[in-house]
Amino acid sequence: MIFKPAFLLRAVSLPGMGRVTVALKATLWWFLCSQVPLTEAVDPVDLEDYLITHPLAVESGPLRDLLEFPQDDIEVVYTPRECRTLVSAVPEESEMDPHVRDCVRSYTEDWAIVNRKYHKLGTGFNPNTLDKQKERQKGLPKQIFESDEAPDGNSYQDEQVIWACSIFDLKNSLPDALLPNLLDRTPNEEIDHHNEDQRKSSRHKELFALHPAPDEEEPIERLSVPEVPKEHFGQRLLVKCLSLKFEIEIEPIFASLALYDVKEKKKISENFYFDLNSEQMKGMLRPHVPPAAISTLARSAIFSITYPSQDVFLVIKLEKVLQQGDIGECAEPYMIFKESDAAKNKEKLEKLKGQAEQFCQRLGKYRMPFAWTAIHLMNIVSSAGSLERDSTEVENVKGRSERRNSSIVGRRSLERTTSGDEACNLSSFRPATLTVTNFFKQEGDRLSDEDLYKFLADMRRPSSVLRPPLGSKIRVLDISPAPENPHYCLTPELLQVKLYPDSRVRPTREILEFPARDVYVPNTTYRNLLYVYPQSLNFANRQGSARNITVKVQFMYGEDPSNAMPVIFGKSSCPEFSKEAYTAVVYHNRSPDFHEEIKIKLPATLTDHHHLLFTFYHVSCQQKQNTPLETPVGYTWIPMLQNGRLKTGQFCLPVSLEKPPQAYSVLSPEVPLPGMKWVDNHKGVFNVEVVAVSSLHTQDPYLDKFFALVHALDEHMFPVRIGDMRIMENNLENELKSSISALNSSQLEPVVRFLHLLLDKLILLVVRPPVIAGQIVNLGQASFEAMASIINRLHKNLDGNQDQHGRNSLLASYIYYVFRLQDWPGGGWCPRAGLGGSVHYATMARSAVRPASLNLNRSRSLSNSNPDISGTPTSPDDEVRSIIGTKATDRSCNRMSSHTETSSFLQTLTGRLPTKKLFHEELALQWVVCSGSVREAALQQAWFFFELMVKSMVHHLYFADKLDAPRKNRFPERFMDDVTALVSTIAGDIVSRFQKDTEMVERLNTSLAFFLNDLLSIMDRGFVFSLIKTCYKQVSSKLYSLTYPSNLASLRLDFLRIICSHEHYVTLNLPCSLLTPPASPSPSVSSSSGFSTNVQDQKIANMFELSVPFRQQHYLAGLVLTELAVILDPDAEGLFGLHKKVINMVHNLLSSHDSDPRYADPQVKARVAMLYLPLIGVIMETVPQLYDFTESHNQRGRPSCVTVDDYESEGGSMISQTVAMAIAGTSVPQLTRPSSFLLPSSVQIHLSSFPNLHRSLLICLLWVLKNADESVLQKWFTDLSVLQLNRLLDLLYLCVSCFEYKGKKVFERMNSLTFKKSKDMRAKLEEAILGSIGARQEMVRRSRGQLGNAFGSQENLRWRKDMTHWRQNTEKLDKSRAEIEHEALIDGNLATEANLIILDTLEIVVQTVSVTESKESILGGVLKVLLHSMACNQSALYLQHCFATQRALVSKFPELLFEEETEQCADLCLRLLRHCSSSISTIRSHASASLYLLMRQNFEIGNNFARVKMQVTMSLSSLVGTSQNFNEEFLRRSLKTILTYAEEDLELRETTFPDQVQDLVFNLHMILSDTVKMKEHQEDPEMLIDLMYRIAKGYQNSPDLRLTWLQNMAGKHSERSNHAESAQCLVHSAALVAEYLSMLEDRKYLPVGCVTFQNISSNVLEESAVSDDVVSPDEEGICSGKYFTEAGLVGLLEQAAASFSMAGMYEAVNEVYKVLIPIHEANRDAKKLSTIHGKLQEAFSKIDGKRMFGTYFRVGFYGTKFGDLDEQEFVYKEPAITKLAEISHRLEGFYGERFGEDVLEVIKDSNPVDKCKLDPNKAYIQITYVEPYFDTYEMKDRITYFDKNYNLRRFMYCTPFTLDGRAHGDLHEQFKRKTILTTSHAFPYIKTRINVIHKEEIILTPIEVAIEDMQKKTQELAFATHQDPADPKMLQMVLQGSVGTTVNQGPLEVAQVFLSEIPNDPKLFRHHNKLRLCFKDFTKR
Repeated sequence: MIFKPAFLLRAVSLPGMGRVTVALKATLWWFLCSQVPLTEAVDPVDLEDYLITHPLAVESGPLRDLLEFPQDDIEVVYTPRECRTLVSAVPEESEMDPHVRDCVRSYTEDWAIVNRKYHKLGTGFNPNTLDKQKERQKGLPKQIFESDEAPDGNSYQDEQVIWACSIFDLKNSLPDALLPNLLDRTPNEEIDHHNEDQRKSSRHKELFALHPAPDEEEPIERLSVPEVPKEHFGQRLLVKCLSLKFEIEIEPIFASLALYDVKEKKKISENFYFDLNSEQMKGMLRPHVPPAAISTLARSAIFSITYPSQDVFLVIKLEKVLQQGDIGECAEPYMIFKESDAAKNKEKLEKLKGQAEQFCQRLGKYRMPFAWTAIHLMNIVSSAGSLERDSTEVENVKGRSERRNSSIVGRRSLERTTSGDEACNLSSFRPATLTVTNFFKQEGDRLSDEDLYKFLADMRRPSSVLRPPLGSKIRVLDISPAPENPHYCLTPELLQVKLYPDSRVRPTREILEFPARDVYVPNTTYRNLLYVYPQSLNFANRQGSARNITVKVQFMYGEDPSNAMPVIFGKSSCPEFSKEAYTAVVYHNRSPDFHEEIKIKLPATLTDHHHLLFTFYHVSCQQKQNTPLETPVGYTWIPMLQNGRLKTGQFCLPVSLEKPPQAYSVLSPEVPLPGMKWVDNHKGVFNVEVVAVSSLHTQDPYLDKFFALVHALDEHMFPVRIGDMRIMENNLENELKSSISALNSSQLEPVVRFLHLLLDKLILLVVRPPVIAGQIVNLGQASFEAMASIINRLHKNLDGNQDQHGRNSLLASYIYYVFRLQDWPGGGWCPRAGLGGSVHYATMARSAVRPASLNLNRSRSLSNSNPDISGTPTSPDDEVRSIIGTKATDRSCNRMSSHTETSSFLQTLTGRLPTKKLFHEELALQWVVCSGSVREAALQQAWFFFELMVKSMVHHLYFADKLDAPRKNRFPERFMDDVTALVSTIAGDIVSRFQKDTEMVERLNTSLAFFLNDLLSIMDRGFVFSLIKTCYKQVSSKLYSLTYPSNLASLRLDFLRIICSHEHYVTLNLPCSLLTPPASPSPSVSSSSGFSTNVQDQKIANMFELSVPFRQQHYLAGLVLTELAVILDPDAEGLFGLHKKVINMVHNLLSSHDSDPRYADPQVKARVAMLYLPLIGVIMETVPQLYDFTESHNQRGRPSCVTVDDYESEGGSMISQTVAMAIAGTSVPQLTRPSSFLLPSSVQIHLSSFPNLHRSLLICLLWVLKNADESVLQKWFTDLSVLQLNRLLDLLYLCVSCFEYKGKKVFERMNSLTFKKSKDMRAKLEEAILGSIGARQEMVRRSRGQLGNAFGSQENLRWRKDMTHWRQNTEKLDKSRAEIEHEALIDGNLATEANLIILDTLEIVVQTVSVTESKESILGGVLKVLLHSMACNQSALYLQHCFATQRALVSKFPELLFEEETEQCADLCLRLLRHCSSSISTIRSHASASLYLLMRQNFEIGNNFARVKMQVTMSLSSLVGTSQNFNEEFLRRSLKTILTYAEEDLELRETTFPDQVQDLVFNLHMILSDTVKMKEHQEDPEMLIDLMYRIAKGYQNSPDLRLTWLQNMAGKHSERSNHAESAQCLVHSAALVAEYLSMLEDRKYLPVGCVTFQNISSNVLEESAVSDDVVSPDEEGICSGKYFTEAGLVGLLEQAAASFSMAGMYEAVNEVYKVLIPIHEANRDAKKLSTIHGKLQEAFSKIDGKRMFGTYFRVGFYGTKFGDLDEQEFVYKEPAITKLAEISHRLEGFYGERFGEDVLEVIKDSNPVDKCKLDPNKAYIQITYVEPYFDTYEMKDRITYFDKNYNLRRFMYCTPFTLDGRAHGDLHEQFKRKTILTTSHAFPYIKTRINVIHKEEIILTPIEVAIEDMQKKTQELAFATHQDPADPKMLQMVLQGSVGTTVNQGPLEVAQVFLSEIPNDPKLFRHHNKLRLCFKDFTKR
């Protein structure tokens, strides 16, 4: 597969090359060319040519669509932008200057969107990685698994047990359904067809819908569609004003609300005015108030807060009608009177009311400040949400991961504002209704904002004492988060927001926000407002009376008083607009402060005559004769425009005493006009601030200048006035260029606000170089530089605004929605809004004519970008012709009026219309020629220019009607050259800089890939392939030279993955082309002669190998598979970190094809699968790594199946460690965990880190096998060698384990564990492997959790939502019951489908064998996979197909099982029997049919079926022994079914077959009955082992079965931690094997039968094969198991040694190894010997340690209830330090439960039991503690603790008694009985209780009892005194017991009783002396 270059060189330099014939040379040359190594890219096929020269034979149908992209692949759509308001916001004027017109166009034109119609079918939107997977999993059938059907534990009651035993009942039980036609002689082909139809029917179509997508970050190829640009809102708050009541109601009161930020000292919203006066109060003002517009009656408002913080206050200010007296006096009544005293003070109140009425009548139009209060907004929000909020806080502290209301916590992290405030969130608090009870009266001298901020800061201090509040009264507000789309809303311009069902309803006002800090959002709506804030006036030095001063503000368009414009917004309960506004009056104050806000709607077009006029009046409050109400006392003004720019900011104006003179409006009041009188000598006495909120006026000098110059060009109006300069046409060019480069100096905020317009203009300058003074001026370069720098500024400053690819969202949405080629017909701004204007935008020469002067040969030196080459436009008539020639009428929906058309036409003829260029061509050119910092800036943001270029190209094709043109003719050669140069240099940058600028290069790499992906949709695809090759080449050449190539290779994978995510990826790979040798597919293959020799084979092989033809024709698929092959190649240096990446890429592609509706048709899917056929080979290459199962991995078990427990221990790895490592690229299992991750090549990291990865790889393999064309597969299999086929089978074997169904229980278990491995850990591991964290991940991370982002939250949140909604929810913890059910359902379906695919493949393999009639050797492999799949956890559906295949296989190749693969036969019998006992009837009927046919076929071969008979018997025994939930009831039914088949089998009726079957079935039934008994004793471990022991004994002359049962017993023992017993079972097994081996072959070094094992245990001799009926091992089928071999023996002994070691019997370990060592020595196996000696050393070193062996008890059973056990005595071996109470409790509990507690009695003493005295209806147990007993001579040999506890056959217990029947008496009458028991075998034995076979008693007289006691005491003393170190406590205890006369009568007492007088009886004399000696000994101590 992979040719290494060295090999090629050898091939060339063959010796004697000169004599090689020419023909050979040619072939060799072909060979060399056709073997481009995998690390090099091949030359792609020219796709466009290929499609023309190879038309598809099919006219229509699903395959036709694979051939070419669909017609409607790309569409250019103009979608009207959504307008929030009912009428769109545009200026009312019809005449507009060009800038206004451009702005308005920019805010109203439709979005121009280029739509790739099928884009959503690319892999980036793969439904398998989205939530859509759930939908695709709907309607899955539930697969039935036996493991999920919980067996009911109590199905066997005693009655059942009794009847189960008779053969009679077997005949009466019911069989399962018989399979129809099972016994017919159908031809094999028919059977195969039938099986195949059954298998293929109702299969799940989409394999990947069942497989969870691999765990990835955001898939790199996913580009989210940018947000639609829209107006910015912060978090919105709805405030409703419900009521305003004071204790007394005497006059109308007016209120306003606004938000203030104390920290920023800024008012952050405009005022909201509301009026809650009662009708009666309003009536008082009737004469002054014109009828109110409904918009001024609002009582609720929506505030927007972009930067919520703890510093925001809601300030309410109250005013009332002006009256005589200062504020304090006017407020006094409110402080004195209480509502409760209303009756008492009635007269006073009436009087006050009367006064108020008078003031209202006279001064109704003036106001005075009255009172104010403030509400700390965050207190409200946080206390309203407090319940929830606190809980989340607490949770966070504890570090719990679930958050109850994530909305608050999740969002809060985003809202972190840069000032580091405690985060505040307004989007989700509970609505609060506030009652405000404290109003403070306004101080006349403290009205300014400065004062307000001081008060607010005070209010936050707890101790603050503000002025006494006004009489407590109620003021109610309702604050809540604003709903998504509230009804009846008015914008700040009073436009109705959509959903305004009825204009008569009281509206809610949207209040304009003045954000506390900059907000970076482009303008999208027309807004043009001016706010005027009079601040203070100083008339202290003015002569004359001016005390009660008000300021009248007017907006004038001329100087005549009648020229005031009605553009001032009304406050509350008044008309919408008025011509004047008055400030509130502060009584008797000559220098008042003001707190008014006057809001003005600016006209769109301003002239020099527009100005603000301020008139100052003195208001006389007292009514005097002939005093006018108001007297003007001063005038001043502000002109609105200054040098064409809007004038805003802080002003300190002088005030004139007289009316200003004529023509004053164009001057500013600072200019000293002659003859005018000024207050205070023309000093500034009036402070006022003017603020504009406008999307017309940039308020930035640099931007203003740039726009002004551009418009001057448009209008051709010279000279241009900018600021104080007048620019003439001749120096316009320099000015324009300098203004372009000066854009860098402008503020970022206005740049962002006018971003769309600015970029439009810059692009326009590139496309349409202006003609200045008759010369074409080339601004391409300048504009390109300006764009690059603007984009980089945005990127740097707004990095919270980027998606995972580093694309700034503002720019991305500009390209996606806004950018268009302005000036193609119809592509301009839509004059939908009825705008006229210069047609330069609307016409464009069709032919992309270069300027005549530039039509030179295209040399770079004279490039378009060279600003010095000027030229003149093409001759006018060309121009005219092209204009008339355009299909202006078709495409443009609404041409402008013919009038403008003609007028600009004349202009055209005068030669003023500049030449046009194509934007993408110019852009490519500029980019290629730029250098230095500009190039760097462009590279940083390459994505932007790439996307612009692509959109421009599409628009160009669209407007030129070339979207359907042949791709080769779409773009000119020179443009293609530029693109090639560009791609090539950028690839060069990636290669040369990837180590230094990681983050930049990652972005650049993905941008380039997306660009090429886009080009595939619009350009010549062969050309794009060649670009891809260029990139590949550059990377390959660099990769060779790197030591650690993985970073660069990783970039290349990203690159490839993005390109392959193209929605027409399959079409691009020419799936319909068969690999016919191309005539000359590429320059490298000179002739195709080499192919034609054996085209057929070559063709098949080419399809399955990464041959050059394959890689050329299926270009992208070839690249993908090549990457996979190269990275998975075990020799690949340093690429192991990329396994995950490359496998995910393939997985993603395949799963995307799988779910693609276009490829649903099987025929089409087969074509798609054809692109991936080499995948099979690539994965087969990795098998040797997978399959290094060392001995310990138990070759024939289930090497990689998983039990629940492994699941936990391995952290869920599905593939054994060895395999995982092998996949990772090491073949030797290093089972140590790596200690450090520092070594770059520490391959160990791969141990079992990525089981899921290999699962992904294998599922890809299965997908290809499922969907590929079977005939093609079969042809290929035929060509494969046996070795390769076996490798394929190994791979399938692995797949079976990999996709095994885990079972519901595991899912529940896993859920409760929630995977101990944290995700975190895995991520860290991967980072360690991949070296540095990729910059891209960093970026993703940043874009998700940005802190200091441009503005609070929502934009970010929105991006986040798009980015995260598809992510698999791996972080969520507990799953619900339903989810677990669902997971199990999916897993079950996946297991079934995967296994069916494997089965299909096996069938194809078998067919190839039948066809070729060779390669039978691989059938064993097929069978192995089949058997393995039967052994795994399978669904009923799969098993029935599996059995059908197995039956067909056996009938085709009967000799296979019965002669060659004998071990497989045994396995098969076991599997079939296992399924015969299944709880699911369909499985049973299929399994029993298979078993019956197996016997039948065996019989037909040799007239008996001894082999099957024996195997089945053995299988049953092992099944019974091992299977926990084995149910004999089901097996019995299957046996009955087999009998039924035998009875109905007409063909064989006359033979002995039916009888033989019957014998076998009855025999099996007997074993079953024993089993039932075992079932009954399942809870009684001793009885269970006894039964097993009995069954094993019954098999004494069937060595295989005896071995099986011994092993079952060993298993049971080790389950209960009886390791010594388990070891004994293994030793017995080994002895048995040794017996038969020594009969078979005489090898010196093997043990000579059992005798050799005597040292280990004296019991072993029972295994000797000496009886007459011993089977000769030569007979067929005997001793054929895997243990009856030398290796088997070694295995058993090793296990035995391990068990002994676990039991702590290290001495026995030594004995076992004594038998083993000679065997290994004979085999010269040094490695094993070294291991053994290591273990011996370990064992000997542990011998001195403290060890505890068993404790022994005698247990006697009495009573008929016990059945077999009645009157039996046993010695029980219990674990060390078991107390009598414990065993007594256990047995009492067990039998008590069994017989009933009242029936069972425990005999408390250990005296002999008299049977006659017992109650026959009760059951008695007697339990006594016994100790091992040794004679004195034995003690010589039994020295160590081990000796005294091993090979024990005699035990002793003592019973004290007195002659008169009591147990205890005085010393002189105390006798003792010693009972010695002998058991039938020595402990430890293969069971834990052994029958007592002999009993003897010894009686001790009182003096002997005393002697024994004294000896014991002496021993104790000796022991205590010789302690080292000394133990005083112990000594004290012993001494106390020795000296003190204690309860237990100490030595003193003994001496007194026995030694006081010398006995007469000489017999006793001896004892007397002995006792004396004891005392002597005792006293010495």
